[in-house]
Amino acid sequence: MKRKIIVALMILVSFLLQSTVFKALAIGSISPNLLVVLTSSFGFMRGKKEGLWVGFFCGLLEDIFYGRLLGMHAVMYMYIGYVNGYFNRIFYGEDIKLPIFLISVSELAYGLGTYVVMFLMRSRFAFFYYLTRIILPELVYTVILTLVFYRIIYSVNRSLEKNST
Repeated sequence: MKRKIIVALMILVSFLLQSTVFKALAIGSISPNLLVVLTSSFGFMRGKKEGLWVGFFCGLLEDIFYGRLLGMHAVMYMYIGYVNGYFNRIFYGEDIKLPIFLISVSELAYGLGTYVVMFLMRSRFAFFYYLTRIILPELVYTVILTLVFYRIIYSVNRSLEKNST
């Protein structure tokens, strides 16, 4: 029960930071995506099931407050968390290379998924513009922020695992 409350607080704090503080710190209207970092991290730290649920609630929050299509972000985040859960067996917490790589791929998949659903389906074919002006800068900003934010998530997860045993 304690784990669920702390995970819910982490989702809420990440959402609030992403939608307030980091929107104010946006560079060229590009801000990092903390929810992808959180979803990916819980996927490869805790497994497919927890990654899926964390992704669902992160996406649902984003859908409720900012989404045009209810459920679009929830489904994308669920897939991100679930797929990252496959890497749970090769995850080693102290090594940051795998988390950086997985979070980068997850951010790229999120950006491409958003492009397909929001722009391509409405016959807006400016893919390279969207890739160079939105997807890649957001990916770089998210990876830079991951270096700090991942350590916090890992520390909280490690302390929760110690307390549960």
